[in-house]
Amino acid sequence: MHDDVMSQSAIAQPVQAKPVLEKTGVMLINLGTPDGTDRTSMRRYLREFLMDSRVIEWPKAIWYPILFGIVLNTRPKKSGALYDRIWNRERNESPLRTYTRSQSDQLGTRLSDLGNVVVDWAMRYGQPSIEDVLTRLREQGCTRIVAFPLYPQYSSSTTGSVIEKLNDALNKLRFMPAVRTVPSYQHEPVYIDALARSIEEHLAKLDFEPQVVVASYHGIPQSYARRGDPYPQQCLETTRLLRARLGWDENKLISTFQSRFGPEEWLQPYTDKTIEDMPKNGIKSVAVFNPGFVADCLETVDEIGNEAAEAFHENGGENFSHIPCLNDTDLGMRVIEDLVRRELQGWV
Repeated sequence: MHDDVMSQSAIAQPVQAKPVLEKTGVMLINLGTPDGTDRTSMRRYLREFLMDSRVIEWPKAIWYPILFGIVLNTRPKKSGALYDRIWNRERNESPLRTYTRSQSDQLGTRLSDLGNVVVDWAMRYGQPSIEDVLTRLREQGCTRIVAFPLYPQYSSSTTGSVIEKLNDALNKLRFMPAVRTVPSYQHEPVYIDALARSIEEHLAKLDFEPQVVVASYHGIPQSYARRGDPYPQQCLETTRLLRARLGWDENKLISTFQSRFGPEEWLQPYTDKTIEDMPKNGIKSVAVFNPGFVADCLETVDEIGNEAAEAFHENGGENFSHIPCLNDTDLGMRVIEDLVRRELQGWV
């Protein structure tokens, strides 16, 4: 009898609340990268990327036969060769992975004064995946998450895709953390100033003065813009503010769009055509930068730094310089830190 009473008494004891140290996670999210330059790695990466309905908005009945019948059988080898030209041999990874990891590590150090903030990084396509990093942050006690899609200008195919993928991961959870998303920052003074200063510092080191400086943004199909994507207007806003900050006119600093894919008309003017035609129009010295990219990658280092430069010289150009992205420089980290601290207000 005594034992039964003791047993019931033990069961009736209220659960003791334990103090919980709640943390806030910051997730930097970039586009993605293949794990290697071999055909298998490239095919896996391209398959995930090109199956995203926010990237390719064609009906699946039309697009999938092309994707699986042609693109994924021909593109991996070609893309692998291009990635091989810029591959970080020391770390055996793409520059985008190297820079994004460094940005995450540096941001963690910069936010160390806040306490209980955990910084990590993820890729929309490839590894580490958004879902895996979300799990990792939750396992460290993060009940709040600041997600930072690393795209200064919003497009459905970039920022929109990241948010959709993050929501897919959240929908699988019983206990969802509170989430904030850093908005596009095409007009933020800290971003415009960082770009301007990086341009000024780079040009000061050249032994020539560019007649024209080209702001080359990644393109999107014109049909996406007609359906309401704000991307082209945000790109042009960045250029307008940069002109004002640098004191340049519309002839000195121009906007173009690169990396078109498929048969559709994309945003124009096209970067490659513009640069090819410049020498014919008397422009022999040019510099190009990529304000829509937070970190250097295939589209900046190779498409601009190699392919565009070659086309410029082949058509009679004399002086060409590619201005690196902000990457993990102090200027670049100031932008990331400023925007993240703003979104953390009220949480830490």
